[in-house]
Amino acid sequence: MMITFEVKDMSCGHCVGSITQALMAVDAGARVQIDLATHRVQVEPTTSNAAQLGEAITEAGYTPVVV
Repeated sequence: MMITFEVKDMSCGHCVGSITQALMAVDAGARVQIDLATHRVQVEPTTSNAAQLGEAITEAGYTPVVV
């Protein structure tokens, strides 16, 4: 199941890297796809849920909204 977040304060390649690292720390097997242009972060988790993934993005310093 794919979980999609909109992260409006993600603005550059560094942001993409930070968010990817944060998500992988919570769920190492997750598939992460990030579209910087549309501020979309899509995650296909293996061991985590939307709340845990959102928390990881928040802890990385961003503001995720589940779409």
